Amino acid sequence: MQQCMSPERFARIQQVLSQRQHDLTLLMEEVHKPHNVSAIIRTADAVGIHQVHAVWAGNPELRKGTALGSQIWVRNKHHDTTADAVSHLKSQGMQVLVTHLDNTAVDFRQVDYTKPTAIIMGQEKDGATEEAVELADQSIVVPMIGMVQSLNVSVAAATVLYEAQRQRSDAGMYGKGKIPEIEKQEILFEGGFPVLYQECLRRNLPIPHIDDSGCIDAPEVWWQALQYSQ
Repeated sequence: MQQCMSPERFARIQQVLSQRQHDLTLLMEEVHKPHNVSAIIRTADAVGIHQVHAVWAGNPELRKGTALGSQIWVRNKHHDTTADAVSHLKSQGMQVLVTHLDNTAVDFRQVDYTKPTAIIMGQEKDGATEEAVELADQSIVVPMIGMVQSLNVSVAAATVLYEAQRQRSDAGMYGKGKIPEIEKQEILFEGGFPVLYQECLRRNLPIPHIDDSGCIDAPEVWWQALQYSQ
């Protein structure tokens, strides 16, 4: 038995994966409204971010991913605390920025986003916590010349991310994404065969190999196990 995704679908997924930026990411610190979270993740996908990070100590639905919608294209990593998250990001050699208005804040366009970068987006009402501001390397602001003092968090995230995308595109940093083969295979299978992927999860079956033609390369016993419930 053989199943293949269309050549167009296979080529599209491979193209998307080649554009992924492993050293550009966001940290959502208690951003709790599902529509904002979904909008941020959608923008992250649009600019080529491979993984976003989040601290959702008080929102079990978001921690479970039940309010996020599709997570195929952007991976989500949860952290128990802001300190844990920032420590993890800095251990990867990232400069950590936080959107926050203070005496040290700079215009977001003055930052070099071609460096490995993580951007903290704070909670909708109160913004980033004092802990996040203290742990970050630099505060950044989106200049406001109207009556309102701040943008919606998802709009602010999009504004900053597209500046990062512009800088990285100008520097030729797209089209060179390298995803570990195991993770690439999972994304190809989940994105190309979503129904079969869910069945594999439900029945605890291993992720099959996707060959160079976009076809499932699995032994007969795997197909048999897929056909019959355990």
